[in-house]
Amino acid sequence: MANNEDLFKKIIAHAKEYGFIFQSSEIYDGLAAAYDYGQNGVELKNNIRQYWWKAMVQMHENIVGLDAAIFMHPTTWKASGHVDAFNDPMIDNKDSKKRYRADVLVEDHIAKIEGKIAKEITKAKKRFGDAFDEQQFVETNPRVVANMQKIEEIKNRLYPAMDNDDMAAIKQLIEDLAIACPVSGSRNWTDVRQFNLMFSTSMGSTAEGATEIFLRPETAQGIFVNFLNVQKTGRMKIPFGIAQTGKAFRNEIVARQFIFRMREFEQMEMQFFVRPGEEMKWYEYWKEQRMIWHLSMGIPAENYRFHDHDKLAHYANAATDVEFEFPIGFKELEGIHSRTDFDLKAHEEYSGKKLRYHDPELNESYVPYVIETSIGLDRQFLAVLSYAYTEEKLEDGSERVVMKIAPFLAPYKVAVFPLVKKDGLPEKALEIMDGIKSDFMCFYEEKDSIGKRYRRHDAIGTPYCVTVDHQTLEDNTVTIRERDTMKQERVAIDEISRIVTEKLSINK
Repeated sequence: MANNEDLFKKIIAHAKEYGFIFQSSEIYDGLAAAYDYGQNGVELKNNIRQYWWKAMVQMHENIVGLDAAIFMHPTTWKASGHVDAFNDPMIDNKDSKKRYRADVLVEDHIAKIEGKIAKEITKAKKRFGDAFDEQQFVETNPRVVANMQKIEEIKNRLYPAMDNDDMAAIKQLIEDLAIACPVSGSRNWTDVRQFNLMFSTSMGSTAEGATEIFLRPETAQGIFVNFLNVQKTGRMKIPFGIAQTGKAFRNEIVARQFIFRMREFEQMEMQFFVRPGEEMKWYEYWKEQRMIWHLSMGIPAENYRFHDHDKLAHYANAATDVEFEFPIGFKELEGIHSRTDFDLKAHEEYSGKKLRYHDPELNESYVPYVIETSIGLDRQFLAVLSYAYTEEKLEDGSERVVMKIAPFLAPYKVAVFPLVKKDGLPEKALEIMDGIKSDFMCFYEEKDSIGKRYRRHDAIGTPYCVTVDHQTLEDNTVTIRERDTMKQERVAIDEISRIVTEKLSINK
């Protein structure tokens, strides 16, 4: 897929035209980085969320769910480090008036150098064929070695500067690397300054007596503060997990790239509590489990990769991202982190309450370690949409756009059409629809030619179209058409449910 701006624009246009995603408050010229899910988008989004929940909670007897409030006691965010450390370094270009995250400008520069290395490797692969030894090439090719050194030097300056909040050093690095503004092309930069990403609001009846509270920037803290509530009421034994989905809010400096980075987004997170010392075993287990989940949606493995973090967050002892190849390149989809006992210990300290687990097997109490899996639902939605969007040239020379969404995720499973709007066919089609709509999301349509209706449902990803014609009235059979192959077959009405159920089975 690589970096393909044109394809990305087509996907965004398609998402609007077919009721997947609309700009928020569009009649008022929209609100930046906020989007609404349309009638097909909300179904797809719900299906992805339910599939995640099923894989996490239903399929694991030691994982339970939670739905914590968005508003939390303000000290929560002090304990979690968000009040003091949830900052991004920002920089403005004086000519374009555009604002950027300073560290992202440097990371994009590193990515360009990595691109050069990848090109060298691809060229050498072609040249040497089967005899190519990639590791040896990377270690000995002068151009690759020089570029690797450049990257190392940049990282050795960027990460310590980020850790020490040394804004001047980050600006100096941007100047030394001669990084230009992507819009104006100039290197006329302001100083780098810190920007806290939490949205705040006030709670209370009077302005004077109001308390400043925050919109949660992540859903994880709701799990940590409820650790003991869930453990005790659920009589949970370690290892066990708590899963949650819900909205989170970040006042992103640079919110762009459609629904990839928004200020209001939805997370699907699971915190898995383990014995101290066993965290790496579970970290590896969840890396493997999460990749299995991603691949089960019918997207091939080459679209995914793990990216281990060079720079670990202050609470982590291991971290990796599952990256997906979007049309805008490989980007983070999900984070898997070994968070140690940082969160529970911090909440113990700030709340004065013990957050410990008494382990009957060891006969001792301890603060558990945590493995986190955290995925953006909106990003997963974009991944499904990006992979599904397919332009096809058909044998008769015509073209179609088809959304090859895994059938069990598709917004509608069956569309029911009467061939014509007369002769009792609409009545018969509605009767069939009534018979199956309690099992599947169904769509009834009688407007336009049958060909146009097929095309419309290809474009929203409906796996099956059922057409009711005059023969149906004689022998109770219908034509069922499959989305991807466009093959049609004649089946009895009472076979429809079985055929669709089989196709939708996740076990397949």
